[in-house]
Amino acid sequence: MRLDKFICKSTELTRTEAKKLLKKGEVRVNGEVIKNPAFQVHANNDITLDGQSLIARESRYIMLNKPMDFICSNVDEVYPSVLHLLEIDKAFDLHIAGRLDADTTGLILITDDGRWSHNIISPKKDCAKTYRVWLRDDINSEQQQTLIEQFQQGIQLHGEKQLTKPALLNIIGPDQVLLTITEGKYHQVKRMFAAVGNKVVGLHREQIGKIKLDKSLSLGQWRFLTQTEVESFALT
Repeated sequence: MRLDKFICKSTELTRTEAKKLLKKGEVRVNGEVIKNPAFQVHANNDITLDGQSLIARESRYIMLNKPMDFICSNVDEVYPSVLHLLEIDKAFDLHIAGRLDADTTGLILITDDGRWSHNIISPKKDCAKTYRVWLRDDINSEQQQTLIEQFQQGIQLHGEKQLTKPALLNIIGPDQVLLTITEGKYHQVKRMFAAVGNKVVGLHREQIGKIKLDKSLSLGQWRFLTQTEVESFALT
């Protein structure tokens, strides 16, 4: 963890205030004055501020059922940040692990544990994400097997040189499917269906890795993850 972030997690200081104290030389790591905010510290380090040992608060892990017209960002833009929906202290110290577009609903995971979220967002981890997709055009019975095979083989997206990684398509109705992908390209689900001549008119994420969206959560509601849910990524 960055030293300035560790200070924030173990005090009530803001990141700006932490950096000022570092610049003044008031922080020591294992007895040595460290002024670099990006200096990496670990659990077994002795970190002191003005001679007082610092102990970081436990990391937080949250699932949120994202409503429409919110963005997965720490900064408000055209739409407000989803972090406004969290009624907890220092919500904006958290970050979103796996973003959704403003017009997409469903499961997002939020944390302040960067190493944990790396197991979700790193392309090397091939983290599976499942979406419920509503389509403009019905898929008739003659198209189904061909479409399933196309997604399994990979889709050629406009402007991309390589096919997408294999995706699992489960057709559950004429205009509704479940799609599982292991990538996170820009607008990927929408672009995949556009590439096969259809259009996404509704998109809702239901699962990330082994973590399924809690059906008891209405849009805009959230809860902390269970220990089992947390460990499903911590152990990958």
